[in-house]
Amino acid sequence: MNILFLCRSTDVGWGQWGLTRAFERRGIQLTYMGDEALGDEDIFKLVAACPERPSLIIHPELDFCTLPQGLEKIEIPTACFQIDTYAYTRRRIRWSMLFDHPIVFHPGYEEQFRKAGHRGVVTIYHAASRELFDKPEIQRTFDVGWVGRLSFKIHDTRRRVLTALAERFRINEWDKLYRFEEVADVYRRSRIVVNVARDDFSQDANMRAFEAMAAGCLLINRIPTELTEIGFQEGVHFVGYRDESEIVHLVSRYLSQHEERDRIARVGREKVLDEHTYDNRADTLLRKIGQHSGHFLAPARQWTNGRVRTHYVDYYSANRAFDCAYTQWRQLAVSNLPHALTSGKFIARAWLAELRRKLFSTKAAELSRIRPDGFRNVGR
Repeated sequence: MNILFLCRSTDVGWGQWGLTRAFERRGIQLTYMGDEALGDEDIFKLVAACPERPSLIIHPELDFCTLPQGLEKIEIPTACFQIDTYAYTRRRIRWSMLFDHPIVFHPGYEEQFRKAGHRGVVTIYHAASRELFDKPEIQRTFDVGWVGRLSFKIHDTRRRVLTALAERFRINEWDKLYRFEEVADVYRRSRIVVNVARDDFSQDANMRAFEAMAAGCLLINRIPTELTEIGFQEGVHFVGYRDESEIVHLVSRYLSQHEERDRIARVGREKVLDEHTYDNRADTLLRKIGQHSGHFLAPARQWTNGRVRTHYVDYYSANRAFDCAYTQWRQLAVSNLPHALTSGKFIARAWLAELRRKLFSTKAAELSRIRPDGFRNVGR
């Protein structure tokens, strides 16, 4: 079996990496786009360049913006990852219509895709890589471990909590960027991981939650959480908090209650390694897609060419691939005026959003160069 990933091998992210390794352990050959790949290449040419004809084509959710032409015509099952399903959900649903199988990573969203008219949606969740975490115990030198982003407005609570924890407990370099292979080592050396999700989606059952439990840490996680919808129980597999003011107290309590901490951490670890590894996810994904073998479920396969192009323009515009968007729009402008007008609105909206972003970035940079006393902070 061969799977074509619509990205370059160097673009594969942390979550996608775990799945690709699981596929490889099952003897599946993976093919990637070349380094010279463009955002709007022809899918038939990409398939022809593969060492063997793919059995499945996957569009992963990456910063590398690509959406090859002809997805609605190729007679190979196609799938797209919608990892942060909660963000821009309506747009994700629109783009997913070009694929046979949208893969959503959060509970509750499959129904939204189905109501929108997509029968091929599949749900899997985040997970942990067994090869990184199913190892003998090592000395835990950190009271609290943390790896994650801190740079955006949606991380305000996260920064505030970690600052408070760093003042009280032994913690790793929490404001450092870690490589893939370093993440597991941090967690395996930590007694507790406090999972503070994004401010705009605090119930997120993110990778950190699964990896912390897989590493044998006690996970302290906000309630309510998607973890309970997935099958984890508060007080059995993890400890919950309702307000950030509880966190320091809970960390102090469970650092002193060794047996209780170790008991919950052990049960959580067993459940993740039994049910929530990327090997589990790969098996689930292949099984569910295999249930539709011989059937192509992308709604766009039944659409007119103009309607398909409109969805391509929407995707390219939203991802700032304006050259690709213009190419599609120009073809619509000479063949289908109604769809050209709709697509033009997508491009205009994206341009306005980009302009606002640039203006805000310029203003923020300028303000950062001015000291409170009015002198410019040049070179600092």
